[in-house]
Amino acid sequence: MKRLFLSLLALCAVATASAQTKVIAHRGFHATQNSYDNTISALKHAQALRVFGSELDVNETTDGELIVIHGARHRDIPNVQAADFQTVRALPLINGEVVPTLDEYLKQGRKSKATKLIIELKRHATPEQEARVVAKTLAAVKKHKLNKRVEYISFSRYICDELARTAPKGTQIAYLNGELSPAQCKERGFTGIDYHINTLKQHPEWIKQAHDLGMTVNVWTVNDAETMQWFIDHGVDYITTDNPLELNRLLGK
Repeated sequence: MKRLFLSLLALCAVATASAQTKVIAHRGFHATQNSYDNTISALKHAQALRVFGSELDVNETTDGELIVIHGARHRDIPNVQAADFQTVRALPLINGEVVPTLDEYLKQGRKSKATKLIIELKRHATPEQEARVVAKTLAAVKKHKLNKRVEYISFSRYICDELARTAPKGTQIAYLNGELSPAQCKERGFTGIDYHINTLKQHPEWIKQAHDLGMTVNVWTVNDAETMQWFIDHGVDYITTDNPLELNRLLGK
């Protein structure tokens, strides 16, 4: 009887972890016919799947347009941050769509209350430019009334610091680079860690440490079922994946 009780407790613990883990579609749900990462169609597919979040990447062109593209290379443009918007826009993506602006992406984002936008602000050349990108992004999100349906991530410590300093109270900000402990991130005003598979497997204790500090834990980019299950069992809050269908299956959705 005791052994049965302990087995039931273990099953309940796994079920609780599974219930808590949420799906973030990496650059949208682009692994579908005629779609591509960071496109409006990829966002629509993520929204149709009703995943918790759809991640997107933001870069600024030389003429100040915020565009949604992973970067830095786009077709024969070595670095979109060193090109003007019309030059980038004139070159269609592999599936024929154009590179969307952040404004266009946010307009589509408003159409689903189920799926948050997880905005990754890419590193830029100078702190001044990064501060400008932060300010313009926050203003665009406010204009579209999406403050409560957007979360921010970045590899740039400066960008995360700037978000912590200037974003509305309660804004979710997670650091991507992986060299800071949860306590160090908390001290800087970040609300979560968003680290690579290898980083969290090397430091599984950071998951509990972050949770003890009231922070969220995301892991990227997890595409195979075995690794997904490992992180589900370890109780991460979010898993970023190119394969949201498989992750949904594991989560019983």
